[in-house]
Amino acid sequence: MAERLFLLNPDWRDELGGPWFCPPGALIEGVLGLYPRLRSQLDVTYLDHARPRQPVIDQVGEDHQSCPILVLDGELDWPEAQTSQTTGRRFLQDAAIIPYLAARYGIGLPHP
Repeated sequence: MAERLFLLNPDWRDELGGPWFCPPGALIEGVLGLYPRLRSQLDVTYLDHARPRQPVIDQVGEDHQSCPILVLDGELDWPEAQTSQTTGRRFLQDAAIIPYLAARYGIGLPHP
């Protein structure tokens, strides 16, 4: 099974106004643009901002709906991964995703 990356669609609105985009998701989008092969190695799914986000809930439970989120396939042991108490699936969110992608798929890291 390919690892699943969930990202939010841009230009959403909420109680604060908008249109908005997700800053951590935009960073991941930039990485996908720099390394387009990742799109064929990951199962990338775009979701609307509104909750509940059922595809994410199905993978890691209702408590972890924030995006971006990468649901791991378990082939690479990654100590920083969280484990869903609901499903037992391991996952990463936000800034923790890029170091994993670098280790697993051989892409570059952001310059410190």
